[in-house]
Amino acid sequence: MVRRVWEHPVLGKFEGKILRMYFDGKTIEAYEGDSIAAALWAQGIKLFGFTKKYHEPRGIFCAIGLCTSCIMTIDGMQNVRTCIMQARNGMKIESQASK
Repeated sequence: MVRRVWEHPVLGKFEGKILRMYFDGKTIEAYEGDSIAAALWAQGIKLFGFTKKYHEPRGIFCAIGLCTSCIMTIDGMQNVRTCIMQARNGMKIESQASK
């Protein structure tokens, strides 16, 4: 189930090209212009990993790149802040939740 804002009173109607990405080995859809975190959230994926010390769940917190709550491995690059990284076609996303 895709959850997203399709029309916004200030930003207008959303019209983006569909992209295909791979999240923990599964194909998901995103839209051109989405951040990785927004694309995952729209697909109902809210668990991004766990804290190291207490193994508590992590997800989107600040959504502006200041914290590290949303970090994942993107195309082999570790510790990428997914809230500010733009989604690209064919991107491979790995969460810590799958490990």
